[in-house]
Amino acid sequence: MPPDNSPSNPKLSDTSHLTGIAYLFGHPITHSLSPLLHQTVYHQLNLKYSQIPLDSVSIPTFLSLTKDPKFYGASVTMPHKIAIIPYLSSLTPECEAIGACNTAFLSAPQKDGKRALCGANTDCYGVRDAFLHNVTGADMFKGKPGMVIGAGGSCRAAVYALVEWLGCSPIYIVNRSATNAEAVLADCRRGGFGEDLVHVKTAEQAKKLTAPGAIVSCVPNKSPGTEEEREVRGVIETFLGKEDKGVLLEMCYHPSPYTEIGELAKTEGWQVILGTEAMIYQGLEQDCIWTGRKMEELPLEEVKSAIAAALSKR
Repeated sequence: MPPDNSPSNPKLSDTSHLTGIAYLFGHPITHSLSPLLHQTVYHQLNLKYSQIPLDSVSIPTFLSLTKDPKFYGASVTMPHKIAIIPYLSSLTPECEAIGACNTAFLSAPQKDGKRALCGANTDCYGVRDAFLHNVTGADMFKGKPGMVIGAGGSCRAAVYALVEWLGCSPIYIVNRSATNAEAVLADCRRGGFGEDLVHVKTAEQAKKLTAPGAIVSCVPNKSPGTEEEREVRGVIETFLGKEDKGVLLEMCYHPSPYTEIGELAKTEGWQVILGTEAMIYQGLEQDCIWTGRKMEELPLEEVKSAIAAALSKR
């Protein structure tokens, strides 16, 4: 029998004082700022809602909790973003195209009075809004190449945002694993937004390509150690060193939003947007879905202050 509070048998806090319950569902989630973000919103809106950490690898455990009358949604993180999809009744267009769900929500009541569990992807909104709220001129990226560093969970959402909303073309994919990079190309094509993706494998190849206008870095902050990692860093440095400069969104913010790639970009004259911006905007988009409020009704500045204060203590 699993021990108390194990990933397969999580211990949850008391919820009797709440009128609405959401979960942060994933493993591990110890360092997540998601509960703080949402609690800041609910406090400012005077809602007796709370997002409760559910550090678990058990999808059945999560599904059982969604039957609670107080349940209104969940942030879904690794390793469940893809695995949860078969259990959802419907997906938003972005979620279906990207093939990953980071937001569970309930549908409007159906004929039998029941509400279905549905899925959305707000990671792509986080990428989009991080750019649009931090640059002047929303059209500055249209027709210019975009670039995504990495091939992990947030990569596909980043590609989607660059293609569908920022108008970037082509999109360069830079990753240490050729197999994983090709999987990104295949998944994006399958989703209908990957027809103009290019896997950039070497610095020599990068030298011959037009500089990107927008870059999204979706990799952890670490110095290159392997030959493959050094090649990737060379590709990045080649693009950053080109005469035409642009904007880099650094998605990594744990343990600090200040990273090696971010510093390289800044030194080369690029505008750098911290990853907390994308995290905040994707979270606020979740609250729009869950509460029915519009983005302008949500306490953006209070959320930014709360997140910055939390990071300063790390």
